[in-house]
Order: sequence, then structure tokens, then C-alpha cells
Amino acid sequence: LPMAFRGVNTRRHIGLQQLSSLALAGRTLLGPMKSCKFVVDESTNQSTLICSAVRLTESLDLTSAAGQLLNETIQAQNKEFRTGMSTLLFLVGAWSNAVLECLQQNVPVSAIVSVLSEALNSCCETVYCLQISIHDVNKELCSSSVRPNAYKSKTCQIGCDSLLNPQVFLYSQKDISAPEVIPVNSCSYLEDDSNFKKRLVSPLASFGSIASLVKPAADKSTSVISGSGVIASSCNKQKLTHSRYFSTLGKSHFSSQQGNFQRFLSGPSADPCECYGLGHLAMALSHGNQTSVKLLQNIVAYQQERAECRGSSQFNIAEIVTCCLLGLPESYSHVSPGFVTLVSPEQATVIKYFEDKLLRILLMDGDLTEQYRHLGFNRPCNVRTILEDPSLLEGRDGDLWLSSTLDILISFEVNLVLVKGNVCENLMERCIANSILVIGSVTRDVLCAFGEVTSAQSVTYLTQLNASCVGSGAQVELWKACDGRAMDLGELVPVRIKARGIPLLTAVLTTTVASKMQLIEDQFWTLVYRLHHALNDEKVFLGGGAVELLCLSHIQMLAEQPSQPANKNAVKEFRNPWLAASATEYTSVVLQALANGWKQYLSVVLCNTAKAASELEACTSVDHHLKKAAECGSPSAYILKEFRRGALLRGGSGHFADRGEGLKVYDNVTAKTEAWRRALDLVLLVLQTDAEIITGPKRNQLLNSHVSNEFMFL
Repeated sequence: LPMAFRGVNTRRHIGLQQLSSLALAGRTLLGPMKSCKFVVDESTNQSTLICSAVRLTESLDLTSAAGQLLNETIQAQNKEFRTGMSTLLFLVGAWSNAVLECLQQNVPVSAIVSVLSEALNSCCETVYCLQISIHDVNKELCSSSVRPNAYKSKTCQIGCDSLLNPQVFLYSQKDISAPEVIPVNSCSYLEDDSNFKKRLVSPLASFGSIASLVKPAADKSTSVISGSGVIASSCNKQKLTHSRYFSTLGKSHFSSQQGNFQRFLSGPSADPCECYGLGHLAMALSHGNQTSVKLLQNIVAYQQERAECRGSSQFNIAEIVTCCLLGLPESYSHVSPGFVTLVSPEQATVIKYFEDKLLRILLMDGDLTEQYRHLGFNRPCNVRTILEDPSLLEGRDGDLWLSSTLDILISFEVNLVLVKGNVCENLMERCIANSILVIGSVTRDVLCAFGEVTSAQSVTYLTQLNASCVGSGAQVELWKACDGRAMDLGELVPVRIKARGIPLLTAVLTTTVASKMQLIEDQFWTLVYRLHHALNDEKVFLGGGAVELLCLSHIQMLAEQPSQPANKNAVKEFRNPWLAASATEYTSVVLQALANGWKQYLSVVLCNTAKAASELEACTSVDHHLKKAAECGSPSAYILKEFRRGALLRGGSGHFADRGEGLKVYDNVTAKTEAWRRALDLVLLVLQTDAEIITGPKRNQLLNSHVSNEFMFL
């Protein structure tokens, strides 16, 4: 990292120059075809493969104030959206350079702050016209020749489920769009690995209607996008009597749903959109991540089936967890019903004893240790502690706590304990000796899911335990790979915990490369949250640089009108009219610097996708589109037309033309605009701080009153 700061001018605006240098390290992370980086820990010589701004900033030793603010800003974006961090990082660097360029031209700080703030607000208002509802996205993609089977893979997508899965249906890999439906036993096809490789579980079986997820309450019309199911080949004579997804329900439900599935298998649907649901949207938001989109399609299919059965429609992130298995090929990645986790070999011996048995389950909302106290606990004021070192109590009070805890578990006949926090190692050993399985570090969502289906109630301390808190009906087994074999990965053993009717799904992510494990998990969750935010927003942006190109065109148009402020009401927003006059005088310079940042963004995306040999060639392509948009008279209409034709920034990130798929790309609305705002807020905050260090705080009092509201999130 110190190498990045060589050449930094130590006399002026250190913070902005540090932001620019840090952002330079993330240029290759921009766009759908990212260039991964290896981060090496010098103390351990271990390397990690990263492909996101979050992992980059976490891996760097950010000791400077600007670096820490950058890390906090990226972490805030990641915590809320899980996407848009690379855009944020790049724009921080681009706009830091823009501000430095303005300062070199002696533009007052007050003018930079006001014009940049107003210009970005104007951009956010302008790009509203490039929003498209997800209903229209699905309808448009269905009308094209693109189908959700654009990504074909031999990846095993649905795991073996001997308890909940009496039958599954497989698609012939020869033609997924017109599949052969093959009813088989849930585990029989897993016994022969060679036979399995000839088949592919459909990721789109029984996709639900996207319209049911986003249709406004006031809209009482009948949507043309409805229903769920698959289109079978007309020559197929075999019928699928029921799906695996209904196996947790009663027999009466099987009979009521059987006719619906046979209707979808009887022949092609009048509306092709019925058959794909969220498949198109998931792929359009995946930005080329094939493995993750296949897993997500299976999750959506499963959840939508359950939602339709319950009379509700939603995509629930709380019902999704991941389990990372190192040592297996990536083709073993799949979605497994229930909760898949890793345990020690000693715990695995207990699991073998529990297989095919219904267990009594206990949920702990905290740590299962002697020293644990809940948040907000206050020690009694009239008690004086004589000795606090737990190591000196192991032979006396420590053994007493272990014995009493174990007696409580045995008295209530508890077989399985899921703990949100940490578990005492000594207690773990005693529980294993008494055939009690204790699993720690379980998320709250997993505890809630098991609580709903087993009637278990979570407790904070074992002293609160009573008979009504213990649930029943849980099952545990060794996790089996796609070929039906139980896996022993050395130090840790994967197991699966399930219960009848549990909505929980585990995306089992596998790889043989240790440094790639975190990357695969990050990519999966990024796609999951993109779909989640798209459904919440009920709209998406045109992708492939369309939104940024419109921003660039809009800013250049404003820059050609230097006599007018970016906002006619700008004067009213300042107590001192000198600030407004100053902003108006330097509007053209500041806007042009901002436009250079947008152009640099588009150019780097084109270069990263290997569609431009150099940044100069990419800039030429961007300038060509700007000229065409200006000649059209309506830049937004031109961009929309070119996007639909597939000619916008041809060869860029707008379409996967290089893969022959013609799949359009869309972006999240709120996540993208918030990344813009956070990037500019950070740059202006560092600018203000640098200005106060150089000129003193008194000269910036007028500026403080204007920019203070911009940085409330920090």
C-alpha cells in the first residue's frame, strides 16, 4: 500500500490524493468481466483471491484517515445492498481527480461543493426515464429469442433429499427448452455417477409468475404473466404425477396440484412467459455469473412453489443460507433443502447414531458458555467479585456448571442443540460422550426456521428451559454429494439438518481452490441481493453503461450553459449570496470535470471487457454515442433505442455478445444511485477536511452549513 502513495503531493489536499490512489487499485474490479486479484498475507504467506471492492479494502492496511473513511463507506454500501461497491470505489477515485482538477484551476471549494451536489441530484432525476418495471423486463425478454437456458452447465443443482423427495424430474441436456420429463426415485439417479452426468436437473422447473411478485394492489386486471410449470416435448408420453416441492404437504394437496402440473406438461403454453417467471430477471441481473444464477433459479423455483401453496408470493432471503465445502469440484455445487453445515469428526459419529431418528431440538439465542451474559446485563451492585479468572475455577465452579448444564439437557431428553453463538469446548466434549449434538455459530434466521416447524422456542440461558421450549421432529444426516456418497473432508464433515416442512434452503458452494472459496460465496450473495432489491424496487435500470452514458450526456449539456446554475433555486440554498455567485461563475469548469469522471467510468468498463484495445479507443466509442445522442435531440430516446437494438456501447457490458447469448443486462436502481451519492459525499467530506487543514476552520464556516447534511451517514 505505501507504494500507492509515492508521488503524492504532501503540501495540498492529501486526503483527496490518497482516495485517488486507493481507488486506482480497484480499476480492474469494474464491470461484469472483472480481473481478480491475489492478496497475499506477508505474515502467513497465504493468498486470497478477491474480486470486489469490499474484500480489497478489507485486505489493505488502511491507516490513513481517508482510507478508513473509504472503508467505512464501502462497508455501509455492502451492508445495505451487497452490490455497487466497485462502482462506488471507482467513482470515489474519479471524482477525487475531478475535484483536484478544479482546485488546480483555482475554483473555490464552495463552488465545487454546490455544483457537484446539484449536478448529481440533476443526474439522478434525469435517469428516471431509463427505469423499467420488472414486469416489463420479463415481458420484453420473453418476447425475444432468449430463453433462460442460455447458461448450460453440468452442475448438480438439487441435492438428494430422501425424506422430503419421493420423486424429482430431470431434463435431458440435449434440449432444455423442450425437456424430456423423467420421473425417478429421489436418490436412484445419484447412485450411478455416469448416468447422472448425462442428465441435468432443470433450474427452471415450475417457476412462478413474476407478475404475482410485483403487481400493484390497485391493479385488478388479469396479468398475462401467470402460472408456473414447464413445457414438455409433444412426443413425451411420460407424465409427472407430482413434484418434489409438494412432498412436505398432505396427500390432498398432491391431488389438487396434480392437474396443474399435467396441464403444463400437456403441451406448449399460449404465453411463453408462464414458463420462466423470474428466470429472465435473475440472468439479466447476474452479469454473466453462470454458476450463481443456476443456483438462484433453483431457489426461486422452490420458494415460489411454496409461496403459491401458502397463498402468498415473495422471494425470501431469510430462508437462504450457504455452506462452503473446500475440496470438491465446483460441479458439486447445488441447492439442498434444510440446513447444511460443517461439524467435527467426533460430532459426525453422533450423527450416524441419530440417522433416521426424530430428534428433540433446543434453540439457544446466545453463547452456551458459563461466562455469557446477554446484551444489557448489569451486575448486581451489592455483589463483590473475589476472583474472575475462569482458569482458576475449572476444577470447582467450572465442573459444577458443566455438570448442571449437562443434567438439564439430559433431563429434557434433548438430542440436538443449535446455538447462535459460541459453545464451551468442554461442554461440547461431554455432550458428544452423552450422544447430544451441539452446533454453534448458527444464524438467527436458521433458528427461526427450525423454531417454526418444530415448535421449539429459543432461550438465552439453560436455566430458562422448560418442556414447552423443546421442539421435536428434527432429523440429521451426513450430507451426500451429487453422486450419493457421504463426504469426509478431513477435519470437518458436512451434515444436513432438516425437519418436515422447513422452508430453509442451503446453497452448497464447492471448489478445490482454497483462495477461491470466498469469491464464490460473495458472487452468490451479490446475485441474491440484486434480485431481492429489484423485487423491492419493482424496477431496474438499463444496464451496460446506459445510465452512465445518459448522465454524461446530461452533464455535458449543462456544461454548455455556463451562465445558468445547475439549479435555479441554488441562490436560495445559501445564506451568503457570494457562494451562489461563485458557484455560477465556475459551473462550466466543475461540470466538465464531473463529466470526465463519467467518461472515465465508461471507458474503463469497455477496456475491462476487452472490447476496446485502449482507453483512447474506448473514449472514441463513447464520444461517438454522445454525438449521435445529441443529433437525435433526445439522448434518453437514443440510448433506449440503441439498448434494445443491442448496439449501445457495442461489445461492452450491455450484452453478452461474446458468448453468443444476446442476453441484456440490468442494474438495481436504489443500489446504484446510493453508490453515486455515497461516493460524492465521501469526496466532499475529505475535501472539506483538507480545506480546513490548509486554510483553517474559520474560512470554511459558510461551507460547513451547506455540506454538513451531506455526511450524516458517516
